[in-house]
Amino acid sequence: MRTAPSLCPVCGDKLAVARLHCPNCDTSIEGRFQPSRLEQLGPEHRAFVELFVRCEGKLNWVAQELKLSYPTVRSRLDEVIRAMGYEVKEMPPAEEKQRQAEQRQSVLDELAAGKISSADAVRQLQAIQQ
Repeated sequence: MRTAPSLCPVCGDKLAVARLHCPNCDTSIEGRFQPSRLEQLGPEHRAFVELFVRCEGKLNWVAQELKLSYPTVRSRLDEVIRAMGYEVKEMPPAEEKQRQAEQRQSVLDELAAGKISSADAVRQLQAIQQ
């Protein structure tokens, strides 16, 4: 079964669900139904959410799967949060310190694996401190 589109192919606006059908008993219900926030996400955001769940919510694992830096993955998560209509909240100081430590470790791991240059690592580490 195909995934239902969430945006109109003509104007790009959000589509509304107008009919539900049961293939077992052939019952149909017509009206205006609001899809969930997850169903309203575009394909790229839905794929990110699926990967996030598969990785048990661990952004470091998502970063490894996507071969991206932790800050990039965190930014993508923030995009999904906003796309779902929520506000991205600032982290409490203890969580922020933990996040920064994970980001630093991710940069150092990429450097050790030869995925980034030392100059790139310095730039990324400086950005984490700001």
